[in-house]
Amino acid sequence: MLRLLPEFRDASIIRTRDPALLATLDCVVDVGAEYDPERLRFDHHQRSFSDTFSTSKKTRLSSAGLVYKHFGRELIRQITGTSDENVLELLYTRVYDGFIEAIDGNDNGIDATNERPRYVDNTTLPMRISRLNTPWNVDESEQEQLVRFEQAMEMAGTEFVAYVRGLYGQWLPARAVVLEAFHKRFETHASGRMIYLERWCPWKTHLYDIESENSALGEIYFVLYRDHSGMWRVQAVNKPDSFENRISLPIEWRGLQDAALEKVTGIRGCTFVHASGFIGGNETYEGALAMACLALSMNTAPVMPT
Repeated sequence: MLRLLPEFRDASIIRTRDPALLATLDCVVDVGAEYDPERLRFDHHQRSFSDTFSTSKKTRLSSAGLVYKHFGRELIRQITGTSDENVLELLYTRVYDGFIEAIDGNDNGIDATNERPRYVDNTTLPMRISRLNTPWNVDESEQEQLVRFEQAMEMAGTEFVAYVRGLYGQWLPARAVVLEAFHKRFETHASGRMIYLERWCPWKTHLYDIESENSALGEIYFVLYRDHSGMWRVQAVNKPDSFENRISLPIEWRGLQDAALEKVTGIRGCTFVHASGFIGGNETYEGALAMACLALSMNTAPVMPT
């Protein structure tokens, strides 16, 4: 991240724990047992350190998180070219939530959940970085270790830049699409419980934010849109950070396709409903809307806003 900033772009990297040498350096990261942003000292290993990204966060910062906390807005400015302060602030928080916090948690040995993982995931960024370390049974010079370090920097930096660019170029423009659909929700259906996207876009996080901003958290149950193949979709809105839906498509429909699904629903043009009930399809917008309306009417259990 520091290498993305003009003041550090051409800086030399020295890997050392020698206090005398550290004292001569312009910026010290992850060693030195000192956190002093004014002197560009960013370590988190000292016993007294307990800082988080914000008061709403519980994950203790790693040195990567410290660097991002102090330079994040300027990093986003450098990567995207934007000077819009509202955009910078929005992306500053979103990049931490979606990228940096996981690095902080991993570095500090904090599990993502309190439950035992159901499977092993060796594809994460920290796992891929770890495979660049020198094998335990191979002797290697400091120069060779530095080459591996540079490779790790390249991998992590490439993913960070790609994530920020993805948010700015794809995720951020989607907000306007979702916001318009939210404001027109009562035109889509009198209940206001479903929205229609003029075109598909990454909608989930925007919908949660927009609901919250408009005192309507948990009110949208279904999202209607046309996918890239031309099929109309009705997708259930899941609860944030959960696979559980606010309302799923009826269990009687799940796993059915085409004629069998049309027979059960009484709606023409049905193509499928996923076995888990989170999404279904229809040949027309009217058919997808009818599926959502029927699913809404068939749900008799009260749904609490979430």
